[in-house]
Amino acid sequence: MIKHELIEKNIGLMSLLIILVISGGGLAEIVPLFFQPSTTKPIEGLRTYTALELEGRDIYIREGCTVCHTQQIRPFRAETERYGHFSTANEHVWEHPHLWGSKRTGPDLARVGARYSDDWHRAHLYNPRDVVPESKMPSYPWLFENKLSGDDTARKFEVQRALGVPFTDEQIAGAQSAVRGKYEIDAVVAYLQSLGKLHTNYDKVR
Repeated sequence: MIKHELIEKNIGLMSLLIILVISGGGLAEIVPLFFQPSTTKPIEGLRTYTALELEGRDIYIREGCTVCHTQQIRPFRAETERYGHFSTANEHVWEHPHLWGSKRTGPDLARVGARYSDDWHRAHLYNPRDVVPESKMPSYPWLFENKLSGDDTARKFEVQRALGVPFTDEQIAGAQSAVRGKYEIDAVVAYLQSLGKLHTNYDKVR
């Protein structure tokens, strides 16, 4: 009883003990994940992004698409029936940063690749109401005007490779020429069409 009173009456000591307990519990939950193949080993057949897809991903982040769209299908029937197989960690081991998200203002995009045509995505990004009348999504007409220079694309590949993504020397060498002169809309559509299609087992995720 005396020990409990000592802790309860000393806010500094109580705060320290709370931090220690939470830290210990957090480490016990998180550390093992760094050693589990299901979270550290890429899913079979996983490929890296192309230069255009990687640029599209950066534009997607820049425009705040992650604020309203998740890329994490949870293992609930309501989500798997609508979006497809639930997301798995080994699909995302080369994602830096992860774009799982938590806000579902718009639909989850984890497996949107090839669900719609390129023309549909272009029309949707130019004016969402043209294809989805009730849409609350903003329009992005500037994507059809801005062009990519590719000046930083190779450097982005190098940074990603330093983080463990197996980009090749050939991909890095050809990065700028692969995107130079392309419109931003081309990059965003390429990225969207890659979602859920970056590995050969996308139709039977393990």
